[in-house]
Amino acid sequence: YNRVWIPDPEEVWKSAEIVQNYRAGDRVLRLRLEDGTELEYPAEPGPLPPLRNPDILVGENDLTALSYLHEPAVLHNLRVRFAEARLIYTYSGIILVAINPYKQLPIYGDAIIHAYSGQNMGDMDPHIFAVAEEAYKQMARNNRNQSVIVSGESGAGKTVSARYAMRYFATVSRSSSNAQVEDRVLASNPITEAIGNAKTTRNDNSSRFGKYTEISFDDRNQIMGANMRTYLLEKSRVVFQSENERNYHIFYQLCASAQRPEFRRLKLGHAEEFNYTRMGGNAAIEGVDDGADLLETQKTFALLGFRENFQLDVFTVVAAILHLGNVQVTAAGTERSSVSEDDGHLKVFCELLGLQCGQVAQWLCHRKIITATETVVKPMTRPQAINARDALAKKIYAHLFDFIVDRINGALGFSGRRHSFIGVLDIYGFETFDVNSFEQFCINYANEKLQQQFNLHVFKLEQEEYMKEDIPWTLIDFYDNQPVIDLIEARMGILELLDEECLLPHGTDENWLQKLYNNFANKNSLFEKPRMSNTSFIIQHFADKVGYQCEGFLEKNRDTVHETLVETLRASTFHLCANFFQESPAPCSPFGSAITVKPAKQVVKPNSKHLRTSVGSKFRSSLALLMETLNATTPHYVRCIKPNDQKLPFEFDAIRIVQQLRACGVLETIRISAQSYPSRWTYIEFYSRYGILMTRQELAAGDKKTVCMAVLHRLIQDSNQYQLGKTKIFFRAGQVAYLEKLRLDKLRQGCVAIQRRVRGWVQRRKFLRARHAAIVIQRYFRGQQTVRKAVTAQALKETWAAIVLQRHCRGYLVRNLYQLIRVATITIQAHTRGFLARRRYRKMLEEHKAVILQKYARAWLARRRLQSIRRLVLHIQLAYRVQRLQKKLEDQNRENHGLVEKLTSLAALWAGDTEKIQKLELELERAAAQQRSSEEKDRRYRDAVEQKLVMLQKRNSELEIQKEQIRLKLQEKTQELQEKMDNLTKQLLDDVQREERQRTLCEKNFELKARDYEQQLQALREESRALREEKAQLRQELEEAHVAGDSLQGEVARLSQQAKTISEFEKEIELLQTQKIDVEKLVQSQKREMREKMSKVTRQLLESYDVEDVRSRLSAEDLEHLNEDGELWFAYEGLKKATRVLESHFQSQKDSYEKEIEALNFKVVHLSQEINRLQRLFREESDVHDSIRLEVTRLTSENMKPEELWNLLGHEEEEEGTQRRALDAQSERDAEMKERLRGPEEVGEQLKKPSEAEGEASQLPLENRGLEEELEMKDREIKKLQDQVKTLTKIIEKAQDAYLSSGPQEYLGMLQYRQEDEAKLIQNLILDLKPRGVVVNMMPGLPAHILLMCVRYADAQDDAAMVHSLLDSAISGIKQVVKEHLEDFEMLSFWLSNTCHFLNCLKQYSGEEEFMKHNSPRQNENCLHNFDLSEYRQVLSDVAIRIYHQFIIVMQNNIQPIIVPGMLEHESLQGLSSLKPTGFRKRSSSIDDTDAYTVASVLQQLSYFYSTMCQSGLDAELVRQAVKQLFHLIGAVTLNSLFLRKDMCSCRKGMQIRCNISYLEEWLKDKNLQASAAKDTLEPLSQVAWLLQVKKITDSDAEEIAKRCTSLSTVQIIKILNSYTPIDDFEKRVTPSFVRKVQTLLSGRKDSAQLLLDTKYLFPVTFPFSASPHALELLQVPSSFKLGFLRRL
Repeated sequence: YNRVWIPDPEEVWKSAEIVQNYRAGDRVLRLRLEDGTELEYPAEPGPLPPLRNPDILVGENDLTALSYLHEPAVLHNLRVRFAEARLIYTYSGIILVAINPYKQLPIYGDAIIHAYSGQNMGDMDPHIFAVAEEAYKQMARNNRNQSVIVSGESGAGKTVSARYAMRYFATVSRSSSNAQVEDRVLASNPITEAIGNAKTTRNDNSSRFGKYTEISFDDRNQIMGANMRTYLLEKSRVVFQSENERNYHIFYQLCASAQRPEFRRLKLGHAEEFNYTRMGGNAAIEGVDDGADLLETQKTFALLGFRENFQLDVFTVVAAILHLGNVQVTAAGTERSSVSEDDGHLKVFCELLGLQCGQVAQWLCHRKIITATETVVKPMTRPQAINARDALAKKIYAHLFDFIVDRINGALGFSGRRHSFIGVLDIYGFETFDVNSFEQFCINYANEKLQQQFNLHVFKLEQEEYMKEDIPWTLIDFYDNQPVIDLIEARMGILELLDEECLLPHGTDENWLQKLYNNFANKNSLFEKPRMSNTSFIIQHFADKVGYQCEGFLEKNRDTVHETLVETLRASTFHLCANFFQESPAPCSPFGSAITVKPAKQVVKPNSKHLRTSVGSKFRSSLALLMETLNATTPHYVRCIKPNDQKLPFEFDAIRIVQQLRACGVLETIRISAQSYPSRWTYIEFYSRYGILMTRQELAAGDKKTVCMAVLHRLIQDSNQYQLGKTKIFFRAGQVAYLEKLRLDKLRQGCVAIQRRVRGWVQRRKFLRARHAAIVIQRYFRGQQTVRKAVTAQALKETWAAIVLQRHCRGYLVRNLYQLIRVATITIQAHTRGFLARRRYRKMLEEHKAVILQKYARAWLARRRLQSIRRLVLHIQLAYRVQRLQKKLEDQNRENHGLVEKLTSLAALWAGDTEKIQKLELELERAAAQQRSSEEKDRRYRDAVEQKLVMLQKRNSELEIQKEQIRLKLQEKTQELQEKMDNLTKQLLDDVQREERQRTLCEKNFELKARDYEQQLQALREESRALREEKAQLRQELEEAHVAGDSLQGEVARLSQQAKTISEFEKEIELLQTQKIDVEKLVQSQKREMREKMSKVTRQLLESYDVEDVRSRLSAEDLEHLNEDGELWFAYEGLKKATRVLESHFQSQKDSYEKEIEALNFKVVHLSQEINRLQRLFREESDVHDSIRLEVTRLTSENMKPEELWNLLGHEEEEEGTQRRALDAQSERDAEMKERLRGPEEVGEQLKKPSEAEGEASQLPLENRGLEEELEMKDREIKKLQDQVKTLTKIIEKAQDAYLSSGPQEYLGMLQYRQEDEAKLIQNLILDLKPRGVVVNMMPGLPAHILLMCVRYADAQDDAAMVHSLLDSAISGIKQVVKEHLEDFEMLSFWLSNTCHFLNCLKQYSGEEEFMKHNSPRQNENCLHNFDLSEYRQVLSDVAIRIYHQFIIVMQNNIQPIIVPGMLEHESLQGLSSLKPTGFRKRSSSIDDTDAYTVASVLQQLSYFYSTMCQSGLDAELVRQAVKQLFHLIGAVTLNSLFLRKDMCSCRKGMQIRCNISYLEEWLKDKNLQASAAKDTLEPLSQVAWLLQVKKITDSDAEEIAKRCTSLSTVQIIKILNSYTPIDDFEKRVTPSFVRKVQTLLSGRKDSAQLLLDTKYLFPVTFPFSASPHALELLQVPSSFKLGFLRRL
């Protein structure tokens, strides 16, 4: 029977099962509740109770996937997801329902953000990040502005959801160039929360204002700035808070930090000391540190660029408001009040804001009334003064709030043109309290507008979906709340009447309420007048009826402060306060021009400059602007739900949640969807899910769409219950449940049939075993019965007599048979023995002939052995002579080397001495010239000094004469003039003395320089004398060199005579060659003779013994007896032995021939090697002679007679030329002879194989193969092998001719290059090298080896600048080529390999012992000798690490899009489909998508990576590390996606994952990568696959899970258990009690609380050292590298 939902006062809806069929007309339904209680539910009047969905559909991600769409189904689905599965997000069509968990969940980290980035909305579990990603993707794809509308009541989590959405945008759009913009956008949230959020009874961090944040993006979809709009700040909270509520956070943060030095001037204290912060009773929030929050607020201020003086100004205003609230107002009678100017708080208030205490005290208690004739100052009562004080506080705080928001917008501003934006609206949801006032009225008005926009958007989406699928569009009836909106904002509506009443001087709340009664009561169905109250009114909103108290509506709508107080504050010396109240011609708005909404009726307004726009009209204008913005964008809806009022984690209060679902429009969306076709399946999904319901005839159609249409036509008779679109099938409510029931019934029938067959088979098997046992028992029982009846005394006697008779009869018959057999045997033995005697006789004759053959053969072998010994003696003599000649050549070579060295040293000494002599002569001439110039200067100086002395003496005498005359003539002069004259005389004398001293010093200096010059001249003379002596010595040594040259000439003559003996050697080798040819001919003739002899012997044997005759003479019976004795076989074996003797004799002769040929070949090869060595020695000698000739020529041209030397050298050159020509001719002849001898040698080697074949063939029976046939077969094989040897010989001759033409060279493993070719080398070898067409055909790491050979050349030159320049250029080139190909995997792999090879080569040839262990002796000789390149090795290691990291990143980027479709979504096991209904949010991937990725795609990508790395020559250890990194990524990405996709957590999906893991393990085994530890990285994924498949019911199951899942954290295990989703009704959900058991068992673990694995984690990389086996001297540079300017040394 079906299950239904019935109303319940506590749980709202309760589940029940129908226990009796219902028929039309029945008045009651008989139901059974889940607790077993039965009841009768009245079926009339009213509708029947709603049906319950099948359990398979419960817990869906999308509520629209439910077959029955109604309120109880939605509530139950949310309960299962939230309370049992601990999932807080659920889709409802286009809405994301977010339930506040009141607990921190690990689902908001950066890893989660990256997991949702780039994913389609239906592919992952519902999440706020999925909505944000959808908005961001549509903005980037469609270039259309987006909006995310977050709504809900206080405490539902709106602010947190909006914050997470903004954080998502900041994270996914972050750019490296402008990274601080995103941080500034996020930093605006803590500031606005500090000044605009407060604690309420429902929420500790309730936003008391609406906020719409526009995040602007540029054309690259990166954040460039933001702008914020605010709506309806709750200003009344500044001066009043209800019990258990608080004021805005900033007040308490400032009070908590009052003792900080910078805040002491504010004169604050604890929050309990101020009226505005102690009204709620509790000033603290559990778990919140207000002091720390202020520090965070200050940090965000600083991040936005606000300096400390600005922050201090803000805090000053906040502190002033607190002090203003403590100003005491005292009553002075009933009509007056006063404020004392000595009030401490008043003084602090005025001091902080720069005001005059007297004026503030006066105008707080008085107001000024201006009339047409006079100005009147009217006192206020104490309540009026308190209201004026509070109004002033609210006004100041409102200005401060707007000012901070304006400055935040300025800090988040940007220059340039905005490309697009995403708006995040965080606005209050529908509110209804016990007492509702003006704020609730405005909030509900805003929600009415938003709900209207939401309904229109949902209706539009439905219409677009129908038109897209070509389904007939039928008008859907949906709730339109336009009448409520008209009631509020239309002409003569509630807001307009409120503004009109506010304009009246004596307007009151009661008068305004009376106007509402008169206009709407009993006239508008949406407006009601309460029966028991005249101070309130009721409005029927879309969510519920709300009653509003009219008290305070006018005052809050006016929001006025007395003009005198405003003017007092305007005159403040504190700039911030004065700016708040400055008049401006047009009101400044942070969000542009407002939309003016005209009232319905023209109102006469008084002409007053004090007129202010009301709060209601401002809110209406800003709301109209907001709606215009939202209508111009694509909206995305987030509805936040508060699960309970006690703020308990994961506590589900059904009554409270239903209220919010009704208020936020979720149920309205469900209702709109349910009216049409709520369930929508693609044809492929329907085919996969309900293929079990299809018949064979329907499946034979082939086209899936046609098959689906046929099935639906058969299963659903009413065609109105579904519609067929282009790509989807649309079902009405309940049809999917009906199909699920049919599918379940079909599966149940199949299960029953299988069970019936299995049970029948078991019972039949049991019956057959019992039947067989009964038959066996019966048989033994019946046999026993028969035996007992038959055994008697008479029967025993008869049986014994019969046995005796049988014994005697059988004995007689056997004796007769024995006599017959004995006679026959004797006859056969006689004939057989005669046959054997005759056969022995014939054998003796045959052996006598064989002895004769052996005699002649052994004589021939002895003669052949003698010849070989003679040839061996000749070869030994030749080798001895060659050795003597070689020794003489070596001695001569050493002498020549010594002479060359002496000549070279003498020439170098002579050249150096000559240069020294020339330099000394030049210096001598230069010193003589300097001496002459200095003498001339000294002479001129002496003449000048003498002339000056003469002039001074003459002048002195003249002055003395004048002095005497003046003394005589001028006696009246005073003594003063005389003193002056004396002083002047003294000064002149001092000058003369000074000049005399200078002259003396100059003379001394001249004498010292002259003495130095004389010493230098003496030294030069001595050096010149020494040079003359060295010159004489050089001449003597040169004469000795002439004598040595004469001796060399004699040695050359002697060598030429020895070279003539080579011709004799040639003649002997030719003689040996002819002898070898004769031997080969003799061998061939003897082989032919032996073959003829053997064939003849075989024929004689066969003719002498007629087998047919013997067979005819022997009867069949005789033959049988003969074969039984074995004597016939003995005869046959004797014949085979004779044949084997002949064959073994032939084989021994052939072996001896082959050994002789091998010996000859060895001797010829040895002689050719000796001759080659002699030739090489002659060439070296000639080179030495050439060098001697050059040196002697140079020296003779300088110091000796040229004619004698040229004659000598010409004679030597002629002799050496003749010797060289003779040696070349001899080497050519030796090479030809060597090649000719190779053919027989290889023939001899190949003949060994036929001899083995002969041995095997000789064992075959004579009747299967004759000896003649065997010999013919051997001849054919020998001919075939000889032909092969000839072809191979020709190929080898051609190759050797080519090699000999080039001449043998020995290389040093260096590449010579010029310094100016370095840039070209780097360009061609690194920058322009394309590995795609080169890497396959070249040695791994060849560019690295080429670089090393160039480095070795620079090292050999001992040029530090050259080495450093080359290495710096090579490293820069590698960095550049990697930078230019950051996304080219093949290029990165190629250069990672070459960088590692280059690093290993630098280590291998560094000369360090630890790296030389595996080197060959030649490689050790090639080590670097002059430079230590360890620093460059470190630099190369760093470069290799960077390349490796980029290499891994490229591989990850290429394989990451394939992982989830291939490992998780693809159905690798046929018949295990895990597809379920998906609702409005369809999955992006289709199960029949031919282009979709599969696990084969993953393996193919891995194989591509592996083959590329192997082709690049990457080290095997590095390949294993890279594969391990890739497998870690595969496991982590798959597991992370599984954690975030509840629909994938099923038993069947676990089987699919396990199958895919086995494919990966097989791939590792196939590539021989088991040692890479890559398999271990898949262990968490393997354990998750096991966890999905294992039974999850009993305590033992829980213990096994806790024991087995060691690689998973507790959070991950609980997440999988909570997300486990059955695919069929046969599977059971995991109960919450089982989850709690597992959680208890895992409580002792100390593992990470992180849910997702780190996909960015990189294992540490190590570069193993492996010595290169390649010899540098054998490496050649390919022509494709274009490095022809390099030269091998």
